[in-house]
Amino acid sequence: MAESNFVDYVKIYCRSGKGGRGSSHFRRAKYIPKGGPDGGNGGRGGHIYLRGNRNYWTLLHLKYDRHIMATNGESGGAKRSFGKDGQDKIIEVPCGTVVYDAETGEFICDVTEDGQKVMLLKGGKGGLGNWNFRTATNQAPRYAQPGEPAQERFVILQLKLLADVGLVGFPNAGKSTLLSVLSAAKPKIANYPFTTLEPNLGIVSYRDNRSFIMADIPGIIEGASEGKGLGLRFLRHIERNSLLLFMIPADSDDIRKEYEILHNELVKYNPDLVNKSRVLAITKCDMLDEELMKEMEKELPEGIPHVFISSVAQFGLTELKDILWNELNKETFHEAEKIVHKNIDVSTLQFDDDDDFVYPEEEDDEEDYVEYEDWDDEEYDEEGEADDDPSTEK
Repeated sequence: MAESNFVDYVKIYCRSGKGGRGSSHFRRAKYIPKGGPDGGNGGRGGHIYLRGNRNYWTLLHLKYDRHIMATNGESGGAKRSFGKDGQDKIIEVPCGTVVYDAETGEFICDVTEDGQKVMLLKGGKGGLGNWNFRTATNQAPRYAQPGEPAQERFVILQLKLLADVGLVGFPNAGKSTLLSVLSAAKPKIANYPFTTLEPNLGIVSYRDNRSFIMADIPGIIEGASEGKGLGLRFLRHIERNSLLLFMIPADSDDIRKEYEILHNELVKYNPDLVNKSRVLAITKCDMLDEELMKEMEKELPEGIPHVFISSVAQFGLTELKDILWNELNKETFHEAEKIVHKNIDVSTLQFDDDDDFVYPEEEDDEEDYVEYEDWDDEEYDEEGEADDDPSTEK
């Protein structure tokens, strides 16, 4: 991951703004010695929003900006002047971002569409000024409300890539090679396990200028749902894929067994994945003849569309794209597409800079309420209005 800017999860601190204080001011004019209360309300604190942005593909920008804070609401003033609302803070995230509580791992919300706006933290409500508390029996209230406090929490943002087709298979099953042949993507390809350390996306061209998005997910091994290999980190990307393309090499000892292992790991990670549409591709078939393929078909899992391909020899790729396109455009395809996000175990996630995380200091804008005592009618300025604070020395 050191040689890439792909960041698919990050922990940040968010704090909304607190509400402004209400004012306990009284009207003071030269010929109106007892004008009554006119303290205005405080402004609300700023909210924290998440907004989907299709121009982002990673959470890298939040890795170096982990303090997200909205501003506080201003206090109310004289003459029923309302305080200014705090400025909202909008966090731009790529589509497919899921938010969890960093302490409990509880699912909070997700952002899947461009322009979708979700409130993460609500700003505090502004306090009422003493003008709101006047009554026939209490004509000079000398109190006002404080603003509501701010909300704060640590959250974990996880990116789950949005793609039409996700490639699922053991290491060295030919996933990166297939993506490089079908699209313009250039994933790293080598003859050793776990060559792919991050998901790669590619746009696959189809007939009549149509296309779909394919995602190359890092290899899965048995026990990935329990944290072995790279499974736990990248299994979440499979949740967002509309269709899963299982890839198993033709030289495998038992194709059916390997398929069942892969399928079981997905279901253990999230049981909702059992309803995902699936297609099976037998890779590295450039040395097989038709007779041997027919014999192998007898051992394949039943009820799943399958195809024999070879990315190097460009064999079976057109048939593969036809099957994928037909599956993606079935009438009942999207009925089982939605995934219920389960809570996460935060102890399994490691953050490099947790130890040196510094809590931001809260702005000290506390003000004592001024409860006006009886004033001297001779304390006025030249324009006929007295100072707001009667304790100010002339």
